[in-house]
Amino acid sequence: MSNYFSRVLPFLLIFHIILASCADQRLQVYIVYLGEHSGTKTFQEIEDFHRSYLHSVKGNSKEEAKDSLIYSYKNVINGFSALLSPEEAAKISEIDGVISVFHSHPTISRLHTTRSWDFINLLEGIGDPNPPNAQDLLSKANYGKDVIVGVLDSGVWPESESFNDNGMDPVPQSWKGICQNGVAFNSTHCNRKLIGARYYLKSYEAYYGPLNTRLDFRSPRDINGHGTHTSSTIGGRRVPNASSIGGFGSGTATGGAPLARLAIYKVCWPIPGQTPAEGNTCLDDDMLAAFDDAIADGVHVISVSIGGNTSRPYTNDGIAIGALHALKRNIVVACSAGNSGPTTYSVSNVAPWIMTVGASSIDRMFSSPIVLGNDMIIKGQSVTPFGNRTYPLVYAADVEIPGTTTNFTRGLCLRGTLSPALVRGKAVFCWRGGTFETLEVQRAGGVATVLGNTHEGRGVLGSPYLIPASVVYFNKSDIFNYIETNQNPNVTLIQPKTLIGTKPDPFMAPFTSRGPSAIEPNILKPDITAPGLNILAAWSEAASPLNVPSDNRVVKYQIDSGTSMSCPHIAAIVVLLKAIHPHWSSAAIRSAMMTTAKITNNLGMQIRDSQGNIAGPFEYGAGTSGHRELLIPDLFMMLSYVPLQ
Repeated sequence: MSNYFSRVLPFLLIFHIILASCADQRLQVYIVYLGEHSGTKTFQEIEDFHRSYLHSVKGNSKEEAKDSLIYSYKNVINGFSALLSPEEAAKISEIDGVISVFHSHPTISRLHTTRSWDFINLLEGIGDPNPPNAQDLLSKANYGKDVIVGVLDSGVWPESESFNDNGMDPVPQSWKGICQNGVAFNSTHCNRKLIGARYYLKSYEAYYGPLNTRLDFRSPRDINGHGTHTSSTIGGRRVPNASSIGGFGSGTATGGAPLARLAIYKVCWPIPGQTPAEGNTCLDDDMLAAFDDAIADGVHVISVSIGGNTSRPYTNDGIAIGALHALKRNIVVACSAGNSGPTTYSVSNVAPWIMTVGASSIDRMFSSPIVLGNDMIIKGQSVTPFGNRTYPLVYAADVEIPGTTTNFTRGLCLRGTLSPALVRGKAVFCWRGGTFETLEVQRAGGVATVLGNTHEGRGVLGSPYLIPASVVYFNKSDIFNYIETNQNPNVTLIQPKTLIGTKPDPFMAPFTSRGPSAIEPNILKPDITAPGLNILAAWSEAASPLNVPSDNRVVKYQIDSGTSMSCPHIAAIVVLLKAIHPHWSSAAIRSAMMTTAKITNNLGMQIRDSQGNIAGPFEYGAGTSGHRELLIPDLFMMLSYVPLQ
């Protein structure tokens, strides 16, 4: 009976909070930030202290104060989150000792390898008479052995071979974390590689209601692949013969620090009514709770591939607050810069103490040209497996259902716009698009898709679509003129193939968010760039490659793009530096990386964007970083150390 109540009680409490919030529709989740704990109060004393703030604004109703409390941060961060009305929040903000009171914002996480690490090492050798040897550098860092990385993300797929602990030493005695039980996850899923796992749902459920357990696991288990991908990029073991669906990117998959220990903090969850491919949501107070635990657990590095509002003050930003408390304990925090480029002032995670990471390419592409019926060849890329085949070709704007589009949406293959009678059995050219556009073509009976590249450059995001598809870079008039001037236009899609050693690389990914910072333009953001375009890494076997209901395929490794992918590359390099110089401060490590980053590509020329224009510091920050800084003498590193102001 006691087991029954232990399972049911959390749900009763959640429903009680939801019912209470229904009684006053103005109640919202607020974070009350009080700074840092001092003294030797017990956890119970801390929670009672936090409740006293709620008592003071809720008419001294202890029951209401108890029910409204969501999180009481008790380890390092001093503060709490609670359901409050705007008036109550305003009253608390006026109490002495309160630093800030702010909404717990739902932050959208972009769903934000076999080649990337090789490319970083090759790039670092360009123009160097004594190029670095990656194996020697990894050996010097002992492959990141015993450095613990906390990953705030969507969880982990523990069965992935990237997380095996074969031959690894026992878990470091400094580790104080746990392996939290939950649905389809228990303590046996942790090992000497994956040493800890927790999940955070309280704020999510206070905001959205109870988790739909058909959409995600109530546990640290990853259902969409994002967290598995980022974690394995940081510290995945070496796994031979890894590739995405169709065999693309085949090679030995490895993280940058394959002997690092991983601790997973699941803070991102599905948005009700949306598919995982449309993004997850990660709330401030769930993330702040994860930061608080990670610091107390004993991590050395924290990686956060989550982005949010670009203009919130630091005191109203859960990631900025959590990272500040980590910094005070010499824990380096790396965060993704965001995927809202090429717009300026779009960079997120801009607190000066965060290592903000932009995204660039590697020297690999998946070539898949198309051939029009007039023998014109147009360059394209694809990671969708298919054989060479010729299809009748139509332009989406010519086969739309009348009244479903406007002058601004014609030709975009938006959902519900294509006519099955006109599309069935044909290849459809969509002005631009990706997953949902190919699904619309498939829904209407189309058998292939030619997708216009939104950015009209090399920065093509690879996705394994359900029907043959190629993303092309094109002169706008070429395809249109061909379709309009031919009675029976057709197109041949050429089987994709992996090309290694492409030039010039890296270039800045078109999606990577640009500076300046909207909060403080005088502080350069992003700080640095790393590979983030078409990166292959481990994936959740509960997630299909496209993360949509109609895709039933299962993969162990998957290609994904975003600053979410570049951030863990930098986190892994931090791990190697930590392993060699365990006593260096967070600022010293950041300075070492930024002062040794390069702004040149594999042709020895300045890094450019995907359209060939010269890029600048608001795109790549200090430049692109690799393993080279590990060779720099300690004396130079100390001289180059610039403390944060």
